[in-house]
Amino acid sequence: MSNNAIEQLWNDFKKQNPNAPETYEAWAFGNSKQMADELADLVVRGIKTATASNYLAYEEKEPLPDVGLHNIILDGEGKPVAIVKTTVVEIIPYDEVTEEHAYLEGEGDRTLAYWKAVHEPFFTNELNQINQSFHHKIPVVCEQFELVYIK
Repeated sequence: MSNNAIEQLWNDFKKQNPNAPETYEAWAFGNSKQMADELADLVVRGIKTATASNYLAYEEKEPLPDVGLHNIILDGEGKPVAIVKTTVVEIIPYDEVTEEHAYLEGEGDRTLAYWKAVHEPFFTNELNQINQSFHHKIPVVCEQFELVYIK
């Protein structure tokens, strides 16, 4: 997918929201086309209003998100589908992620048990790629966001 579609979506958003910041991030959820499509759909439908990331992966790749950050959510083809604005960022141990956060992530049956069942293998895989091991105290970036624009 070219950056043209991403830039066009941002320009359309800026026309309706002239006070929006000049910068944004564009990314897809997960590590597969299917996961990106499923989670982007949950965002568009207003079900997914939070996400969780492996803090150690940020240390290796990019700066942490901050409140007010605008993100263009991409589907599995890399096409922009929505813009969200970060409203909360907390770094907490994996074993202290709450039922509420799991619910806000909107995945599966929205329980903490489901959240752990899918996030432990996801984080384990990410950690293996940077020669780290999963444990229940790994720091997790828990982010909440609001949907501000749909394509």
